[in-house]
Amino acid sequence: MRRPRSLIAALLAVTLLIPAATAGAAADPLSGWERSRLAPGVELYQGVIAGRPGADAWTVTVRQGGGHLGGQAETDALLARLRAAGFEPEAQQVRWPDGSDRTGVIGSRVRVGRFGGQNQAENQRTALTKAGFDAITEWTGADATPGTGIAQVKVAVIDPRQFRGSLGGSYGTAVAGRETVTAMAQGSLLAVNAGFFVMEPVDGVPGAAAGIAAYRGKLQSAATNGRIAAILRGNGLRPEFAHLRTRSTVKAGADTETIDGINRTPGVVRNCGGVGGDKPTERPQHDVTCTDPDEIVRYTAELGAPTSAGPGTEVTLDATGTVLAVRDRGGDVPAGGSALAGIGAGATWLRDHAVPGQRLVVEDRILDERDREIRLGAEDDIVNGGPELVRDGRVAIDFAADGIERIGDPSFAYTWGIKRNPRMVLGVDRAGRLLLVTTAGRQPGYSDGLGLGEVAKLVQSLGAVRAMNLDGGGSVGMAVNGKMITMPSDATGERAVGDALLLRR
Repeated sequence: MRRPRSLIAALLAVTLLIPAATAGAAADPLSGWERSRLAPGVELYQGVIAGRPGADAWTVTVRQGGGHLGGQAETDALLARLRAAGFEPEAQQVRWPDGSDRTGVIGSRVRVGRFGGQNQAENQRTALTKAGFDAITEWTGADATPGTGIAQVKVAVIDPRQFRGSLGGSYGTAVAGRETVTAMAQGSLLAVNAGFFVMEPVDGVPGAAAGIAAYRGKLQSAATNGRIAAILRGNGLRPEFAHLRTRSTVKAGADTETIDGINRTPGVVRNCGGVGGDKPTERPQHDVTCTDPDEIVRYTAELGAPTSAGPGTEVTLDATGTVLAVRDRGGDVPAGGSALAGIGAGATWLRDHAVPGQRLVVEDRILDERDREIRLGAEDDIVNGGPELVRDGRVAIDFAADGIERIGDPSFAYTWGIKRNPRMVLGVDRAGRLLLVTTAGRQPGYSDGLGLGEVAKLVQSLGAVRAMNLDGGGSVGMAVNGKMITMPSDATGERAVGDALLLRR
């Protein structure tokens, strides 16, 4: 297996290897990587992208204002304090990746020392901590500096002209609750983790999507409005990529009210991007939970768990929308029916309008960035993700629009997006083939992963004309014939996730 001399060299090498992917010839697009045919039209490539030997080391980062990066004045003040305390710090500027919707310097990190062993760095961190500084030990291979790091990469290439199966989304046995990719993958040729999901009860319903999700034509989670998503129609082998938003309503006679969410806890909006006055913002903010005291949330029969208990009012409906009962929040969803839970003004509206035996009309609308309505067929799925990575064959990473950039907090975009992490990417190349690209990460010496800028360049070099980031980090997993072939980054092993993409024969 070839080991390119540096990450940039690897990307250039991959680019030079794929004229066939862009011109439709038959040459191997990833020549020199380990290759296996999983089925006619499905190829799996495995390779290593590596930096210069000895380029990486352990170091100590001194945090600024609780984060990894600071502005110029903050950094200068920290450097002066460190020098006065007898340390020899270094400031390093961090820039936004090429092709991003942000340019220039995002901030500066401050580091002390460079060590061959982690224990040596830990000794330095201990000394800094005793001197009153907020310091952490880090591996420089995760910095996304050209010529450094190592990434174990796997690329599945699926040709819809040859493969006779399907690609679809699955939430496992229920919308609520989490399952591993390997559990959901049973009976599938290949499976990967899919969209963002709720992990902890404080952020909503664990296992439910944190962003738009639809399975077999039925919307199971509202959009994080404006974030990228993949629409899988029919056999799912020709995905459509769009920035989506949802608009759901409930109507009683002539009175219409907004439904704020689907299959989540009322008042709790994971990743924000909702409607109706959410705080602190209605814009997407990744890994932030927004709140709203006045909401109506709909639960579907596929929830697979009791609805969220708490103050407010809940209404159960049968399959026709006829009100079965008005009750306190928290209970089972009727088989084949649904439930509406309200808090604040939402609870008041339900109490005023929901009458047992009378019908409420619920409508869901999915709209793209051009306000065109997306209508789903009975076999269509949608999986969420973000940010977008490639558009029209060019690297196009929307840090700001996707909620990865947090105003006043440069450290989140840096640690989550710019630094190397485990990644999972879905793309389509010029020949119409699907690309599922993944890298392990957070494992010094084995695989650091890739930054968003790096993985975007990688999928672009593979011929992608459109690509999006799926859930990453500890959620990353690729399984072949039900067996995991990637190395999880969580110390506990494979993480249970909210949904998966399953490739079936």
